[in-house]
Amino acid sequence: MTRSDILIRNARNVLTMNDAGDELAGTDIRLKDGVIAEIGPNLPASGEVIEAETCVVTPGLVNTHHHLYQTLTRAVPGGQDALLFGWLQTLYPIWARFGPEEIFTSAQIGLAELALSGCTTSADHLYLFPNGARLEDTIHAAAEVGLRFHPTRGAMSIGVSQGGLPPDSLVEAEAAILEDSIRVVDAFHDPGEGAMVRVGLAPCSPFSVSRELMRDAALLARDKGVMLHTHLAENDEDIAYSLETFGCRPGQYAEDLGWTGPDVWHAHCVKLDAPEIALFARSRTGVAHCPCSNCRLGSGIAPVRAMRDAGVPVGLGVDGSASNDSGNLMAEARQAMLLQRVTRGADAMSAREALRLATRGGAEVLGRDDCGQIAVGKRADLALWDVSGIESAGSWDPAALLLAGPMQVRHLLVEGRQVVCDGQIVTFDLPKAVVKQNQLARALADNF
Repeated sequence: MTRSDILIRNARNVLTMNDAGDELAGTDIRLKDGVIAEIGPNLPASGEVIEAETCVVTPGLVNTHHHLYQTLTRAVPGGQDALLFGWLQTLYPIWARFGPEEIFTSAQIGLAELALSGCTTSADHLYLFPNGARLEDTIHAAAEVGLRFHPTRGAMSIGVSQGGLPPDSLVEAEAAILEDSIRVVDAFHDPGEGAMVRVGLAPCSPFSVSRELMRDAALLARDKGVMLHTHLAENDEDIAYSLETFGCRPGQYAEDLGWTGPDVWHAHCVKLDAPEIALFARSRTGVAHCPCSNCRLGSGIAPVRAMRDAGVPVGLGVDGSASNDSGNLMAEARQAMLLQRVTRGADAMSAREALRLATRGGAEVLGRDDCGQIAVGKRADLALWDVSGIESAGSWDPAALLLAGPMQVRHLLVEGRQVVCDGQIVTFDLPKAVVKQNQLARALADNF
């Protein structure tokens, strides 16, 4: 996958997501050395040209929460109609049979699915490492697909024998967790401008790790200059566990252990109350909103309107495909918009605000001020949506992608390199990987 000078010519609309919220028409965008070099009409071509007269161009979408290994366990019987804790207990024994091949292939498929839905940057939360699996299995997959990647070294340390939720076979000793966290940060984290890989630390959840590990992970992350991530306040079970076990709500638990601040983002936060929202706004703690997964697991509707109004940084996440079934970030943005409307009224969230959550909002949550907007000097991460097809036929507002589609991109560029061209992944052999994925899934199902 080579990077070259590219001119995107005569884009029908460009939704910049810049500070002014500019929306441009009939505009060219020149990409050079992985960044956006120039924006304006009638720019001279000096390299490859992508004709975009039927396309809306947006910043590449940013996915702030995923469990890529779960694309091997979509629609598993017994977990389809369960709440969070029961769903996990159904799937843990299956995940315990994974190894490096399963982790790598599942990440390939999940990242390709994201790319086709316009995503250029994805976080991932990998918190189990059975049978020799390591975090770099996902990092190597992301390099093949070509997406910008924020893997997080997750962990579980309290098994069922100690009052936790996961089986003992999937937990690790806390000293080993911290040692491996140091290893992967030193080996793979790139703090620089335009980094393709940034590693975070991510103990799984308050019900699968100890207070000590949460505190130690926060200290280590700040020593290493990396971000922190975990699940928080996901559903009523989560709140009840926190109150019974820790004697406080999740927001207080997070604050007490150093898990608030601009270098922290929490997944879900469905059940945050008003004081917790104020805490997150005051401390600039980020939230990964995962509306489809929250619906699928019956967790509830996160108070995103209240978070946004208070100033909490909010991005979107597809979550794992075992609880979402799909990995389409554009569909996630539409669902986010619809859920806020159903709870707060039709004017609670516009299509453009939801799209901003999926682009610049996510970039801000991940600490990426070099991505998430179309502006000179920002990274050349762009999604081109062809609005000449049946999905958009008759639409009066081609910029309102969430209202009238399309939901898949025509072209996707990451760091100025094409990952999707004419609706097809071009960086690796996706059909071959799909065959492999289905073989691995069948082998798991045969012994279920």
